[in-house]
Amino acid sequence: MKAVIVPVTPFQQNCSVIWCEKTMKGAVVDPGGEVDRILATAQSQGVEIEKILLTHGHLDHCCAARILADRLGVPLEGPHKEDAFWINRLAEDCAKYNFPPTTPFVPDRWLEEGETVTVGDCVLDVYHCPGHTPGHIVFHDKEGGIAWVGDVLFNGSVGRSDFPRGDGPQLIQSIVDKLWPLGNDTVFVPGHGPYSTFGEERQSNPYVADRVLGS
Repeated sequence: MKAVIVPVTPFQQNCSVIWCEKTMKGAVVDPGGEVDRILATAQSQGVEIEKILLTHGHLDHCCAARILADRLGVPLEGPHKEDAFWINRLAEDCAKYNFPPTTPFVPDRWLEEGETVTVGDCVLDVYHCPGHTPGHIVFHDKEGGIAWVGDVLFNGSVGRSDFPRGDGPQLIQSIVDKLWPLGNDTVFVPGHGPYSTFGEERQSNPYVADRVLGS
């Protein structure tokens, strides 16, 4: 699987265009805005987008999801159903943060722990990782050794847990129980900022390094 990161909106959210090299079928992960720019990136790579994938329901990750899905006529998959309340307040949040008006939506498929999604011939495993939001999920390409973790984990930091229904201890538990077992060499694409590896974060992240947690 290949990927190109497209930072979008003033939040500089890491939207990703990902695709199967064999079939050139692809997906867009977390389209927070700038639909034309996302589509231009896919076109420049010769990728045919076949679905939209969402890690969670915050506006900077899903504000353009339904617009993009409708324009392309493709399904929208994710996040976990516990994030429905975030998606239901999109109109209010868009007005609050000066985003283009967006209406709430229901994805074509809510995702659960242990399920998979396909992108061309590639398969992504789904992990439910609550804490930043209650319905946050992570996508893992086991064969390629890469994960899209949304706002669970960052290079040198972790996601906020002070939003409604956030839970700090649960967030840390999600990282330790769900992400670390995926392997130290796994590269992860966070929702914002530069990528890193789980191994690097276990060594140096001031919030979840092994020495900090006593692992």
